[in-house]
Amino acid sequence: MDNVVTALDELENLEELYEVTGEFDIVSLVSASDIEEFRDVLKNKIMKIKGVRSTVSSVVLKVHKGSRCNGEAKEQSISTSVLSNP
Repeated sequence: MDNVVTALDELENLEELYEVTGEFDIVSLVSASDIEEFRDVLKNKIMKIKGVRSTVSSVVLKVHKGSRCNGEAKEQSISTSVLSNP
């Protein structure tokens, strides 16, 4: 899993990165100007990282509390959960 975390950390669009318990191993927050940019990041970068088995993504519709509440978001934030190889 360490190599997946290292590779994700190098992505330009990556805003936040967490190692978690539960169904997935990693949760990340990726920013993109639109859904096409996110698709490109997911398909051509995240899914090509050695050790990534699968992902589940959720688009952030609105932030109610947190560091991103300080104004209008210029880009979409998308949470991506990653299941890596053991």
